[in-house]
Amino acid sequence: MTEEIFIGPNAVGQLKELLHSRAFKKTVVLVDENTHWHCYPLLKPYLPDGHHVVQIQSGEEHKNLATCEHVWRELTEQSLDRWSLLVNLGGGVLTDLGGFCASLYKRGIRFVNVPTTLLSQVDASVGGKTGIDFMGFKNHIGVFQEPLAVLVNPAFLQTLDMRQMKSGYAEIIKHWLIMDADKFFEQRYVGMFTEDWTDLIRHSIQIKSRVVTADPLENGLRKILNFGHTIGHAVESFYLEKPGQVLLHGEAIAVGMICEAWLSVQKGLLPQEELDQIETFMLSIYEKVNLPQEDVQAISQLCLHDKKNDGATINCTLLQKIGEAVYDQPITLPEVQSALRYYQLL
Repeated sequence: MTEEIFIGPNAVGQLKELLHSRAFKKTVVLVDENTHWHCYPLLKPYLPDGHHVVQIQSGEEHKNLATCEHVWRELTEQSLDRWSLLVNLGGGVLTDLGGFCASLYKRGIRFVNVPTTLLSQVDASVGGKTGIDFMGFKNHIGVFQEPLAVLVNPAFLQTLDMRQMKSGYAEIIKHWLIMDADKFFEQRYVGMFTEDWTDLIRHSIQIKSRVVTADPLENGLRKILNFGHTIGHAVESFYLEKPGQVLLHGEAIAVGMICEAWLSVQKGLLPQEELDQIETFMLSIYEKVNLPQEDVQAISQLCLHDKKNDGATINCTLLQKIGEAVYDQPITLPEVQSALRYYQLL
């Protein structure tokens, strides 16, 4: 797991202590146009004099090798050596890409994640997964590399619109569905009507940290964190190539969780009553995504490239009950297509 995770209003202030306790020669901050404007001013007081800012374009469509080349070029022009630090200030796209760039630059420099979206605070910035999209496939190129620290300040959430908040909330729901039934049944009557996100963020990170600590390289248990992601990533990847139809990560994962919960019922794992409870909750928060019939086959084909697969076998994480997941469950392309058609008819 990460060496240190700080959560709360004083989390960003820990950066000054980290920099003071380690003799980094240079510090670079990676931002996008949104975090440069809204979030960088909150971080700047804790950064050393002479730090450099590198800006990339926001959005999943820029999470690619071309953006990495831009970052590596800037790091090289700033003469960063292996005793330098990269601070990733942004959402899941930025922390994924920033961690990947840091992990490969000069065979690896240290990096700190300062997540600014709900999605990145509860999921993307924690756990040591880095990566970029390639040839239309989500996180197709990447490495496991733990950040030096993760600094989570819920105040950054004030810069987000409701659509971004809902995207991050999908990962919180996923954590309940795979490991905490009590939290699911308690929170489904609250939903997005939450004034202080700190406790939910901390609880979600604790679940993920517990899993990642037990299985850092995703050889077994960590695969449960992929519930909703086999079909969800396929949906997200498909619409990534469709101008004007791009889905946020959590929106696609919400589709995936309903589809994979339905598959859990078909395989005799999940009770129908619990599927109904999951669907009712999810559809109260997320608008139905329009999945045209002619797209179903193409979306299902993308599941063949899922990283959990074993050869031609699509391995999926399913639910035995709310709060308990099982991984390495083989599913077929026709089953994926049936799940997507089921979702269409809801």
